[in-house]
Amino acid sequence: MSKKDPTYPQADKLPKDFLRFEFEEVRLVYQNKVKPQDRPAVHEPKDAYKIFMQIWDLNQIDLREECMMLLVDTQMRIMSYASISQGGYNTTIVDPKLIFSIALIRRGNGIILAHNHPSGNLKPSKPDVLLTEKLMQVGKALELPIHDHLIVTRDHFCSMMTEGHIPNI
Repeated sequence: MSKKDPTYPQADKLPKDFLRFEFEEVRLVYQNKVKPQDRPAVHEPKDAYKIFMQIWDLNQIDLREECMMLLVDTQMRIMSYASISQGGYNTTIVDPKLIFSIALIRRGNGIILAHNHPSGNLKPSKPDVLLTEKLMQVGKALELPIHDHLIVTRDHFCSMMTEGHIPNI
């Protein structure tokens, strides 16, 4: 945009209060309904798995893949959770922008991911590992670490941190 470009209005020629009335102000507001000391904490992957199983739709866990996340505070206490995506029998699309935008808006200090394998296979696939590595890079840049990525079934789970795919923070 050039200073002399007639296509764009010049800032000094805008009517008074133009910006205030023509555009929305972005304002973040946050209030957690549960006091920090009353929130469950995640001390090990089994704790995260138990929490995920309480929020997962168990009528769908054997049918289609879904990705969910827990947001934690600096003491690893649960702040909130979100469903990231729902897919088909053996895949779901996970958008990193969605994960981190939710985490930032909800004031998370860390992320624990989980997705199910309806097949019952708990071994992380190559795409699972690549996605986790990508998310770890973004999380590092945003100072919003990925603490773990679980692969879950109705009765069992695999922690990608325990398996060595995520460094123990």
